[in-house]
Amino acid sequence: MNDILIIGGGIAGISAAAQLSTIGKVTLLEAETSLDYHASGRSAAAYIGDYGNETVRALNQASEGFLRHQDGGVLSPLGMMILENGERVPEFLDEISSFKMYEMSPTEAQEFCPIIDLSHVQRVGYQKDVFHLDADLMMQRFRKSALSNGSNILTGATVTDIQFRSGKWHVHERANTHSADILVNAAGAWADQIARLAGVHPKGLQPFRRSIARVPAPGDHDVSTWPFLHATGEPWWAKPDAGKWIISPSEADPMDPFDAYADDMVIAEGLARYEPFVTEPINRVETTWAGLRTFAPDRSLIVGRDADNPQFVWAAGQGGYGFQTCFAVSQLLAELLDDQAPTLDNSTVTALSPSRFA
Repeated sequence: MNDILIIGGGIAGISAAAQLSTIGKVTLLEAETSLDYHASGRSAAAYIGDYGNETVRALNQASEGFLRHQDGGVLSPLGMMILENGERVPEFLDEISSFKMYEMSPTEAQEFCPIIDLSHVQRVGYQKDVFHLDADLMMQRFRKSALSNGSNILTGATVTDIQFRSGKWHVHERANTHSADILVNAAGAWADQIARLAGVHPKGLQPFRRSIARVPAPGDHDVSTWPFLHATGEPWWAKPDAGKWIISPSEADPMDPFDAYADDMVIAEGLARYEPFVTEPINRVETTWAGLRTFAPDRSLIVGRDADNPQFVWAAGQGGYGFQTCFAVSQLLAELLDDQAPTLDNSTVTALSPSRFA
């Protein structure tokens, strides 16, 4: 018998398992044959504290100390630049203010990233406190913690039926039925489907595809110290990745939940938007992939007990913020389920609550 069942083995589910296993017996069910198969395994792997709306930023800030320091941390220097070609100056000024950037000259910016095209880029914003995030290490640490606390982690466990009877959840997968007092929905793009299966009202979650292309290091440069780049309005972004250079078209195409893959035309259009800002053309794409970033209608995460059934608990709507918010989210889940006062302020807890969609 379990105290808590978690559906979903991405960063939301595995971080929840690590925290909740300190207060009860946990079993995690993941439909795929490995953890972090979908969005969590296809992340851009960056920490941007000023990314997202006010609620998301509160979670970022509440997670930052853990990400920096726990077991040596998972962050390393990256930095971020916004490039402006003179066509969207008011928006550029709004963005550098929102990201707490300072403005530098394009010539100065070229010292950080030598491929910036000075004939095209007119203004640059820079912020140093943006970081690479070691997503694989985070997943491994949370998994190790959950297992050391006695959790069961089952992969290849596609949930086919959920029943709530006599005050307990009964979840069927393959030939097995798992029972628990609490069911945590951390199913990512499939979270609304899990809610329907459980007889709980869905929240209007919408997955959006985001694609990435990996290319050789431009001009054979050492890109390891280059910053995260994007243009005003984020029509593309680029960053170093294991000695290579990854570029995203930054698309947000609404999709039904599926095993996402990149669209060649979308990639080509994104690369065409990127190339005028740099001096090195793209001659070869090594590989492409895509993930689904799933958002609630108000683009804040959904965290907490459902109004219909308080034994159904949401950890969903991470959007593109899952890794950089996961500590604060999983800590809040543990506090709520253990009847402890939340560490987060009341306004943030309320803004995350599933009851806002009731």
